[in-house]
Amino acid sequence: MISYNPADDIKMRIEQLVNKLGMEHIDTSRLFCIRSHGSSSKGIIARCHALPKIMQQCLSMAPIYIIEVISENFDNLNEEEKIKTLIHELLHIPKSFGGGFIHHDKISKSKVDKLYFKFNQINNQIK
Repeated sequence: MISYNPADDIKMRIEQLVNKLGMEHIDTSRLFCIRSHGSSSKGIIARCHALPKIMQQCLSMAPIYIIEVISENFDNLNEEEKIKTLIHELLHIPKSFGGGFIHHDKISKSKVDKLYFKFNQINNQIK
């Protein structure tokens, strides 16, 4: 059975990425990070979930997003791959932050690599 636990370490990394990469459209107070355990998925490292508009309206809720990392597949990655994975998941969140979702065909490896390079440059300037 799959279990879900808050992932404060992932939330901290996400906040750093959002701030340093200038992703102002992402409201980190409405972005939650979860680590799942017990998944049998082999090819999935992480997922981005959005609360659909119809649920937002019915529940009178503002849009929220959840980034889930699959512990069995994410935790053993090297630091570079972890950061690239989180960047990839953030790219699923549209500029409107309205509950929609940007599909994989709009997210390229080169875009992830460019943002990773930018993040590294900013981090190296701070040190």
